[in-house]
Amino acid sequence: MDSTSTCQMEDVAAYLDGELTGVAVDRFELHAKTCQTCAQELRAQRQLLCTLDVAFSNSRSFDLPNNFTRVVTARAENDLSAMRNRGERKRALQLCLLLALIAFALLGAATRTIVIDPLRSMFRVARVLFELLWQTASDAAATVAVLIRVIGRAALNAQPGFRLLLVCAFLLSLSCLSLLIIRYRRAQIVE
Repeated sequence: MDSTSTCQMEDVAAYLDGELTGVAVDRFELHAKTCQTCAQELRAQRQLLCTLDVAFSNSRSFDLPNNFTRVVTARAENDLSAMRNRGERKRALQLCLLLALIAFALLGAATRTIVIDPLRSMFRVARVLFELLWQTASDAAATVAVLIRVIGRAALNAQPGFRLLLVCAFLLSLSCLSLLIIRYRRAQIVE
């Protein structure tokens, strides 16, 4: 680089890192003597490197005691001993609820879309599932009651040999009904 050429600031970093060789070092040093911009940049980067060296060389490391983990664990357990008290747990729960309310208040209008709407949706789905299960259970109970009544009356009025035939026919019809329902459900899934 000579004084007439344009300054290239990456040469300053390369010079300080020792990446320039022989002739390139001589050219840069000659250029830095004649170019005020490169000289200032070189000075600033040297100061930065010196500052970093001082900062990192003065950082004192210290050794932890051999039983450091055991001491920290013991202190943590002792600090939590108050949490075993019922009053302390109640205070902790109140504090958590207060923090949750503050968080909701800070969220403002976003609380509704972020928290309340998903909760409503979840409760709505849970309610629909509960109603479906309740309806299914009540219908199944009503069906079983009607079947027991009908079969019980038929069995009581029938001959003893015919009773056995009725029970076998009932069990066979239940198994056939189950198979028909399964096939119907499979056909609906395929469609």
